[in-house]
This record gives sequence, C-alpha cells and structure tokens, in this order.
Amino acid sequence: MAQALGREVTDSEGTVWNCVQAYAELAEKTDKEDLAKVKGEEAYWVVCTPSGGAQSVRVKLPQDWESACSDEELLATIQANQ
Repeated sequence: MAQALGREVTDSEGTVWNCVQAYAELAEKTDKEDLAKVKGEEAYWVVCTPSGGAQSVRVKLPQDWESACSDEELLATIQANQ
C-alpha cells in the first residue's frame, strides 16, 4: 500500500502543520488520488493538522501542491481557511 503524500510546514508561532491529501472515503477499487481530487478542477483537497491546540483545516490546493507551493503559500492558505 502506498504511503500518503504530504508536507510539514512551520508557521511564525512555531506551530508545525502536517498536510496530507484528504481521502473522504476509501474504496478498494478506486485510486486514492482520485478521491482527493476536486471534481472538475486540477486541484486536490488537503487536510492540514497542527501540532498544537489549533483546529485542523481543509484546503484546496493545485494538483502539484507538494512541489509547486512554497511554505509561505501553504501557510497563507492554511491561515485563510482557519
């Protein structure tokens, strides 16, 4: 089984955010990447979970978010969705 792809970023307050593609439902015969994909867009749903007491957030990011988004872009998206 493939591991979930993801990234960790740290905000200015020292909170470490662990971001992974969101899989709302898992089906044996369905590719997990398809489950995280935003319908009709070249984007994925990503869940970012903080190391501290803040609440997890779900964000919509571009298809190649793991390599294309800078830490600053990822943190700005998290902050905008809190």
